[in-house]
Amino acid sequence: MIDPVIILGSGLAGYAVARELRKLDAELPIIMLSEDHAGFYSKPMLSNALTTGKTAQTLLNGDADKMASQLNMTIRPHCRVTVVDTASNTITLENGEQLLYGQLVLALGADQIRLPLQGTGVEQILSVNDLDDYGSFRDALVDKKQISIIGAGLIGCEFANDLVTAGFQVNVLDIGTQPLGRLLPPAGGAFIQQKLAAAGVFFHLNATTQSVDKVGERMHLTLASGETIESDIVLSSVGLQPRTQLASTAGLQVNRGIVVNQMLQTQSENIYAIGDCAEVEGKVLPFVMPITHAARALAATLSGNSTPVHYPAMPVMVKTPACPTVVSPPDFNVSGEWLVEADEDGVKALYQDEAGNLLGYALLGAAVKEKMALTAQLPPILA
Repeated sequence: MIDPVIILGSGLAGYAVARELRKLDAELPIIMLSEDHAGFYSKPMLSNALTTGKTAQTLLNGDADKMASQLNMTIRPHCRVTVVDTASNTITLENGEQLLYGQLVLALGADQIRLPLQGTGVEQILSVNDLDDYGSFRDALVDKKQISIIGAGLIGCEFANDLVTAGFQVNVLDIGTQPLGRLLPPAGGAFIQQKLAAAGVFFHLNATTQSVDKVGERMHLTLASGETIESDIVLSSVGLQPRTQLASTAGLQVNRGIVVNQMLQTQSENIYAIGDCAEVEGKVLPFVMPITHAARALAATLSGNSTPVHYPAMPVMVKTPACPTVVSPPDFNVSGEWLVEADEDGVKALYQDEAGNLLGYALLGAAVKEKMALTAQLPPILA
């Protein structure tokens, strides 16, 4: 008997590994364990599902039974792992059951960061990190009009665009001076803010939310400036924290994510990590394309053909139809500067080193048409 490959997590990363592995080996036993229902869906679609008319039910591509049959593997939903024992190659479940693994894949994902806010409404703050969260969010929107989003990053802006297009009044609050502050130079941030504002989004920048109180049926957000913003629903979207606790308690190295090499391998030779929970050669890349490349490489390794992952340049499309935006974030540890061309139709920002080599870009509005040509000039993210 061959000890199984056990995959912890049923998100995009977990299912991507299972699919790629099944292409290479039809018989290798695979067990997927999931803390939720283990259904397959595309998480990136959650932030624009209102406009596309999708509900939580219609976003689900296949439940656990369907996916298990399709991929010829065992899927166990609502199953929590409490211990990973690297010495005995076993995992222990919450009910005390132990399972032996040949190879273990940690595809644990990430949690929404929760701000340390005060107030009687903190427990009513919503976040959308999975399909069940989205279902609860959709239910909460019924007969509501005003939504406040804490966080003007990628997901916050995508939700803002989706909600305002669907007819809601939307406030976006952020401690930074611009939307997408981690991805765009100031001219790009100003441009997307202008376009989203024209669509109906109200921005409150340089704004620190101190407390959220439930007053009757309404939510009152109090800012450090003393200003109060009222809304029906508060959605928190301030970033993700990789799920590393299980790896840490197993004695595996953890930094910003679970530390792995270019083989996606932890210090334990038969334990691997992939997706939002993984830090690959110092990089945490919570996007679809890195998962796709990593899953192909890891599947090859798991099937006996050791294969390092290589990341080409992988531009990120921001789902804000009010302002078409594509970003290839540079490695800001490499010295360089933004060179920006901006007009009323768009922004073209190129991040170059002293020698003029292109290291990254941000394209907004009409400038997105240059995506293909510029991407061809970029160095790989991980060679």
